[in-house]
Amino acid sequence: MVKKLKLVLDMIKFEHSIFALPFAYLGAVLGSLEVNGYFPSWMQIFWITIAMIGARSAAMALNRIIDRQVDAKNPRTANRHIPKGLISVTFAWGFVIVSFLVLFIAAFQLNMLAVELLPIAVFFLVFYSYTKRFTWACHLVLGIATGLGPLGGWIATTGQIDIKGILLFLTVALWIGGFDVIYACQDVEFDKKEGLHSIPVRFGVKRGLQISSFMHIGTALGLFGLLWMTDLGVYFGLGVIVALLILIYEHSIVSHDDLSRLNTAFFTMNGVLSIIVFCFMMIDVLFR
Repeated sequence: MVKKLKLVLDMIKFEHSIFALPFAYLGAVLGSLEVNGYFPSWMQIFWITIAMIGARSAAMALNRIIDRQVDAKNPRTANRHIPKGLISVTFAWGFVIVSFLVLFIAAFQLNMLAVELLPIAVFFLVFYSYTKRFTWACHLVLGIATGLGPLGGWIATTGQIDIKGILLFLTVALWIGGFDVIYACQDVEFDKKEGLHSIPVRFGVKRGLQISSFMHIGTALGLFGLLWMTDLGVYFGLGVIVALLILIYEHSIVSHDDLSRLNTAFFTMNGVLSIIVFCFMMIDVLFR
């Protein structure tokens, strides 16, 4: 059982939870300060962490289950755990159910609005895995599913939704959606052959990268919007500038005729960006 659990954690790339967690913490801290006037409690942070781990674990494992036949045909993904037979579909389904149960328990420990809105989050977490079978807008659905994390953090500590929380949600949704477009560029030929949909398949790799750039311009505008609409100051502004430079760098190392550094852009730099934005936000609120 322990060995299988380790395999599942490797399958869902558990270490990549670092992408979403800092923005969920940002939503929790910023929301609490803006609405309540004080920092969230450590118990709130704990249950937000548990909720995020449960949500991402369920979504990733479910994606691997739903895509197992497609993954088996794709040379890039054929060695994933389910196609390779390292993890059974039954065990993976059990992991999904437990992860969703963990998510529900965590939401229940926070507030009733979090519980009431949970079905919406679960819907998008499940729905995303099917979207590339019928629409090129699948990247936007993934962005929505991921953007609900920081909005969930905001709701968890405030018990309400407001325009600032929605702006944070849209900012993260565009960030993740834009990079999913880049990530999809490496599978264009395979996706065309299998009848799968994506922005690069629909518009071409070159145009897809341009669309991704526009989405990340939206991310930058969203971050500056948060700076303008909240009590955050110069330190957060510096963090936004650093994040913008990271976005520019990420787009500079990939092109329609050279995707060799895609993993550097998608994994390494994205993790750095989310941590930097959160850390500069914390510096700002601690030393304002």
